[in-house]
Amino acid sequence: MGQDMTKGNPLKLIILFTLPMLLGNIFQQFYSMADTFIVSRTIGVDAFAAVGSTGSISNLIIGLAIGLTAGLSVLTAQRFGKKDFAAIRRNLASSIIISAVFTIVLTFFATLLTRPILEFMRTPANLIDDAYAYLVIIFAGIGVSVLFNLLSNVLRAIGDSRTPLLFLAAASIINVVLDYVFILGLHTGVAGAGYATVIAQLIASALCLVYIWKKVPILRIHKEDWKLSKAEINEHLRLGLPMGFQSSIIAFGGIAIQITLNSLGASAVAATTAAEKINGIATMPLNSFGVTMATYTAQNFGAGKLDRIWEGVNKIIKLVLTYSVVMGAAMVLFGRKIATLYVGESSTEIFDMVQTYFLTNATFYFLLALLFIYRYTLQGFGKSTAPTAAGVMELVSRVIVAVVLSRPLGFLGVSLSSPLAWFGALVPLVFSYYWLKRNFTTKRTMVQQPLLLEMNQQ
Repeated sequence: MGQDMTKGNPLKLIILFTLPMLLGNIFQQFYSMADTFIVSRTIGVDAFAAVGSTGSISNLIIGLAIGLTAGLSVLTAQRFGKKDFAAIRRNLASSIIISAVFTIVLTFFATLLTRPILEFMRTPANLIDDAYAYLVIIFAGIGVSVLFNLLSNVLRAIGDSRTPLLFLAAASIINVVLDYVFILGLHTGVAGAGYATVIAQLIASALCLVYIWKKVPILRIHKEDWKLSKAEINEHLRLGLPMGFQSSIIAFGGIAIQITLNSLGASAVAATTAAEKINGIATMPLNSFGVTMATYTAQNFGAGKLDRIWEGVNKIIKLVLTYSVVMGAAMVLFGRKIATLYVGESSTEIFDMVQTYFLTNATFYFLLALLFIYRYTLQGFGKSTAPTAAGVMELVSRVIVAVVLSRPLGFLGVSLSSPLAWFGALVPLVFSYYWLKRNFTTKRTMVQQPLLLEMNQQ
């Protein structure tokens, strides 16, 4: 049985739930870091830049899958809060069917369009072949990524954030070993990094399946659970598709940035790749606390404990804002030095770009922190409109800023696109959260006032 987040100290519960998930996310980030680090040190900087140039496309496709499975798990968390275990099993059955159909369609189109997309993005000629070789393998393995994320999100929905961590840890070690086997032993080039990642995720998925079947009876689907109604499928699609869409539209902004970077040359691509790997680790706690708030909110909403939600949000905001200031300062001071782990002793131009990236991004981590908390909290309520609008705002802001400012400001203009996009996305989220809070409070007051009046008269 997982963690019931409807009882106990909210901040303590949120932190204890987040810590294993944070380590798990770091391990997941380690997949990508291991690929790029080993590629950089064993094949060269151009190969490193080639793998790095695939990040925005990979985020578009894989992010769509991750967003979908996260959305499908929201209903599971709400049912867990209500202690409706039969509904939890039906939720999982619905999620598996939707995910299977989604995987088939996505794998077909992603692998078919990989090369045309790279060409459309004006990927440099010296990078495109390696980028294609790596990316097409990752896309062919979308199914294992969908499966692992679906199972991990379902476990987190019932309050278990530790088990996915253990499987990710094992898979990460396997991933590193296989990187060296394929790249150095079998001389497969950057394609070997793709093979290693897919195989490692496959192993993690298998471990997750076995664990759920043997140790989590409330997730063990019975024959009658597959008899689903159209209404149940539609309910899951109502939450899953918007969250997948949100991930995709944010990734579209990344593609626009990548196109601009490609036009600035391989040095800009290498600098951004290194900076974003470091940035991904630095901001990982912010994302992890955000994901936790989706589970925390969904469970408490299902249990009807709204006051616990408001209390949890207020406390976690203070924590993430403090972290944002401290980590932002650390990245400004030391980010340039850390980048040598990825690009070695490269040109001064690359390190100057890395420093520019952190000066313009790390100083605004507080915006990103608030964005994650409000977005995932709203998703925990089952609200998709405001998070989707925020994704659109983020996309529009990122594209406009990158395209417009990159011409007069070059790399600086591209670097400014993220903080301005965070601000644009935050506006509808803040408005929606406080409107929702006020609406719930007003409704409860309208119900309570007649009851209080009746009690006073008695």
